Amino acid sequence: MSREAIYRGMDRPTLDAAYNNSLAVADSPVLLRDFDTRSAALRDKYPQHLDLRYGAAPRNRIDYFAALQPGPLLIFIHGGYWQMRSKETFSFLAEGPLAQGFHVALLGYTLAPEQSLRGIVDEVKAGIGWLREHAAALGGDVQRMVVSGWSAGGHLTAMCLDEAGVIGGIAISGIYELEPIRLCYLNDKLQLSDAEEQTLSPARLPLSAKPLVIAYGTGELAELQRQSTSFAALREGLPGSLLALAERNHFTILEQLADANGVITQALCQMVKLPSRG
Repeated sequence: MSREAIYRGMDRPTLDAAYNNSLAVADSPVLLRDFDTRSAALRDKYPQHLDLRYGAAPRNRIDYFAALQPGPLLIFIHGGYWQMRSKETFSFLAEGPLAQGFHVALLGYTLAPEQSLRGIVDEVKAGIGWLREHAAALGGDVQRMVVSGWSAGGHLTAMCLDEAGVIGGIAISGIYELEPIRLCYLNDKLQLSDAEEQTLSPARLPLSAKPLVIAYGTGELAELQRQSTSFAALREGLPGSLLALAERNHFTILEQLADANGVITQALCQMVKLPSRG
């Protein structure tokens, strides 16, 4: 018996595989353990402003890493398909921007199914609002905030681009159209409705005029690459760029932000017109 195609000619098992990054990258558990180890070391080095509370929920906390001098603020939103991982795994990413004079804030949020995707978006916006009110006291320039995120965090980046104080965004390996997410295994916890698919898909919403760098790896799953290239095509003529990072997969692409001289870190410097120190 043939299986019914439910999205772009793919049946459910094929679509499930098309969005399963952990399965596609065989050494992803090793890479994530390395992220955790490096992140723990960075938090040990910068223990002063961890778990700053911006809301009432347990995960409504921000880890803030201050540069030696006042400077622009990078707000990073972690991934995990809105239902796993935490900000603590990604602290290591702050090392590259810190070396370039950025302050870096890693923002946590409640995961699905405890929170809806609409609720997650609202929490992240609340966290950005908290930073807008409080980061100046820590040396961050709240008129030069750049929002960034990876995977699900790329989606949240696109959803938060027009928040006050945000001058642009860098979305890494993001999701911009939620229809395939609603149709595959990821919706078991997300429970997206048709209305949420429409109103929470950045590709279906009015496009922000603020600069957005859309980065993806050419070693990623084809659907992840298509999400980025399709969204970039929609934004043609608007400020920003599409960065295709050769041979990088869904996890190794992050090294280009963790490295002070990485392609993504350099794009970040260009966005705020900050001379690179590399």
